[in-house]
This record gives sequence, C-alpha cells and structure tokens, in this order.
Amino acid sequence: MRKMQEQEYDIIVIGAGHNGEAIAAYLAKAGLKVLLLERRLEVGGGLAAEEITKVGFLHNIHSIYHMAVDFAPPYQDLNLEELGVRYVYPDVQVAFPLKDGRAIILYADPEQSVRSISKVSEKDGEVYRRVYEKYKRFTEEIIIPATYVPPLPATDQIALLERTELGSEFLGLSERTPIDVVNELFVDERVKALMLYLITMWGLQYDLSGLGYLIPLYFNRATNYRLCIGTSHKLSSALTRAIYLNGGMILDNAEVVKIIVESGEAKGVVLADGRRIMASKAVVSTLDPPQTFLKLVGKENLDEDFAYEVEGWEWEQLSLFTVHLALKEPPKYTASISNPDVDRALICVLGFETVDELTKAIDDARRGKLTHIVGNATCPTLFDPTQAPPGFHTALFENPYTPYDLAEIGAEGWDTIRYDYLERCLNLWREYAPNITDKNILKAAAYTPLDIERKLSTMVKGSIKHGAYIPTQMGYFRPNMRCSHYRTPIKKLYVGGASTYPGGLITFGPGYNVVNAITEDLGIKKWWKEPEYITKAREKGYIP
Repeated sequence: MRKMQEQEYDIIVIGAGHNGEAIAAYLAKAGLKVLLLERRLEVGGGLAAEEITKVGFLHNIHSIYHMAVDFAPPYQDLNLEELGVRYVYPDVQVAFPLKDGRAIILYADPEQSVRSISKVSEKDGEVYRRVYEKYKRFTEEIIIPATYVPPLPATDQIALLERTELGSEFLGLSERTPIDVVNELFVDERVKALMLYLITMWGLQYDLSGLGYLIPLYFNRATNYRLCIGTSHKLSSALTRAIYLNGGMILDNAEVVKIIVESGEAKGVVLADGRRIMASKAVVSTLDPPQTFLKLVGKENLDEDFAYEVEGWEWEQLSLFTVHLALKEPPKYTASISNPDVDRALICVLGFETVDELTKAIDDARRGKLTHIVGNATCPTLFDPTQAPPGFHTALFENPYTPYDLAEIGAEGWDTIRYDYLERCLNLWREYAPNITDKNILKAAAYTPLDIERKLSTMVKGSIKHGAYIPTQMGYFRPNMRCSHYRTPIKKLYVGGASTYPGGLITFGPGYNVVNAITEDLGIKKWWKEPEYITKAREKGYIP
C-alpha cells in the first residue's frame, strides 16, 4: 500500500492539454521517467471532439482551425504524421459573403485573393498584395522563430530588432492598434471590416495598443489554417502515443490538489484521493497562475509581492459561443451564385459589412450584451467526410466576441438563454445560407462560455487562452517577469501552459520552450535539433 501511496518519477507534468502532452513526450524521449496527470477522464484539453449532437457526428467543440502546423516543432520532432496526424489545407480559406450577392474570398494562393479583393476595390487588391508579402516576412522571419525561444525584456528585444531594417520596420507596428492599421491600409469599408475581424477573432482587442506585433501573425495565418483529419482530437491521440512509445505514463481522473514544497523546492504532488507522487527532478504545471501558485503551491510558500502579482492575473474580456449542427446537406450560401468558391471555403465570416457594425458588436459584448451577432461558420465534413456518417455533414458557427458575464443575469444566465441564443445564431446564418432549415438540421447543440469553464478548469470565465492578451500579460510579462523563462521562484517547479509565453492556441510554443529550459537546467542532451528557421533568425539578428 505504501508503494502505491508514494510513487516517484523524474518529472511530473500537471495538465494534459496539448502543451502538457508535448512536454511529456519530449522529456520521455530524452530518457526521463515522466508522469502526465490529468484531472479529467479525457486528455487533450482544447483538442476535444464530442458527439454533441447525434451518435456518429463528430464535433470539434474547442480547437478547430490550427494555425501553426507548418512551423510547430513537435509535428516533426515527435513524428506526429507517422502516429496518425493528417491535415487538409483548403485552397479556399475565407469567404466574406456580401449583401449585394458578391463575396470577398481569401485563398491559400495570395494572387487569387488579390483578384477577389480587386473586384470590390482595385486599390485594396494592390494593398493586400503588398501587405501580404510584408507580413509574410514579418511572420516567418521574426514572429514564428520568436515563438519557439524564450522572450526577451522589451528593451532588449527592441535594441536587437532596431539593428536590422526588417526588424525596425516590424517594431513600428508595436504600439499600433488593429483598427488604426486596418483604416490606414485599406479603403473599402467591407475590406476593412473583414481584415479587422480576421486580426481580432483570437482575442486581440481592436482598440488596444502595445500588441501590434501580433497583427502580421493573425493576418498571415488567416490564409494558413489547417483542419485536422478525424477531428482535432486526433492530434491529442498522436501525442498520447508518442508519450507511451517513449516510456512515459499518463494518469487520468487524477486531480492534483497540492504541489509538495519543502525548503522552497517542489518535491511532488498530492492527488484528490490522497496519493502522494514524488518528482526527483522537476514538477511542471500547465495550469493558469492562480491555480498553480495560489491553489496548489499555496501563498504560505510564496513571497508577498509574488502572490500579489499572481492575484492580479486578468482573464479575457470575451469568450466563445458555438453552435454545432448535424446536417443532411452542407450549407449553401446565396453568394455562391456569383462565386461557387463561397461554398468551398473553410471559413465563412458572417453578420456585418462595416467596421462600425463589427466594433459595435464587440463593444456591446464587452458590456455583457448580446445585441448584435457576428461570427464565422465552417462545414468540416466538406474537407473530411469521416467526421459524419456517409452522406451527412457537421457544421459549426462561432461568435468569438461573446461575454462570459451577461448583463443583469450573470454567467449562470447562459443556462437559461442558451437555446434562445442558438436560435438567434441560426437565424443569422440562414440570412446567408437559406438551407440551414429545420428540415435540414437533424440536431443542433449550443456550447457556451460557461460550458467552456465547466469543462476545462484552466479556461476560467471561458478564457480560451488562459488569460487576457494585454501588454502587462504578454511577451516577457507572460505570466510575469519572474516566470517569463518558464522557471519559477519555487525551485524545480516550471510552468508551460497557455498562460506562459507566447500564449494560447495550438502553437506548442509554451510546451516546446519549457522543455528546452528543463533539459538545459538538468544538463540533458537534446535529442531534437533546432528548426532551421530559428537558426536563420539568429543569424539575421532577429532573436538572440
């Protein structure tokens, strides 16, 4: 019995989201005895897929559009393709149906995008070509390489980038707001509105300065989204196999209630059932700062200033509301009459045509109001028929500007209004795709910000990136200066989830970077090689 009570591993990883799984796989392959702990019965975190409507209809209820497939190191290092991960990269990426029957369409091929935009605004077509090439360079030469190395203090990063022409030009965006950049670049109101949506749909506030360096990334990735064949959970399944193949262990239904700290050093964890599991080399938490430090470590093990800093962690202003459909036939958009590519798009952006309409929807949501619905829709089974029974389809509509706390009725109010709001979303969708009828819909399901929080405890207030994207919580300040390099004030305790640099979404940046930190501290030879794009960025002076 005592042996069961006090097992020991080299490394314990808390939280089996995609970062936690990657951390465990890398360290297990490095020869360490690794245990990955997950509170829930299902691993993968946001890589969740469920039969939320009907049996046989698979729905990506969290992550769906993967934006870093072409760069994230784990795909190559862990041989994820050999372990079953496949992606489709649709040539028609984004469609923006317009009230006049036309549509602006963005393609994987930028020249096709230019031609589409030029039909609405010839000047904006030329601007798009120029901006696409510039932002592609910013993204691939600076932003992506910087994603997979530890952050520098702002002054040091500025000094480094100022030495190069491209770096200096990139720095010019830092203090710009998305709305200012869009208004400066483009002329046509509809083009502006689409670009602003694509830049802000992942949590970048349209009127916030200080994070302008993310604008090129979201602009570039908007035509680089991939869809995981078999649902996003296939990525988690491959990571699980990588862990087991390399000798690591996963324990689900294992809620950590305490990180054991002795003499300022992390020694292991205590589970909800009373088991103590010890870690001889390190404990890694992928949970948010309040859970990691205030709940698991305990304020008694923290100095007062650090505890105060953690207590000030801010959650995102807005969350997601999603509608999931089991369909007899895919959505057919009215705008496809003028351009059939609308029906082939991975993403259809709906609900507005002007910047003012979009910003009003966002501002109202900030106040907890649901007065105007905007969002994007997709039909995964157009690209991956395995996600539904033969001849049937799944479809998704999501509003990325949804409040967690509703005006007057609070967050709990979502349980009361979920189906009313679902119907409002469907009514909007039908304005663009009239065949989204009761006859076509086999079943519909809603997923609210409150559902997100209930399912994934690190997504407090429906915070899909584990914390707000604001200047004081980004870069060297994510989650704070003392943990910016994934090490913490508690010896042998590391952090490596979405609340650490570079942030959320399926980039693997946090997990990859903490693995590098741990192996460096332990003096373990890395079995993986630095990606060539990082080496080139170092040579050009963009990163240290």
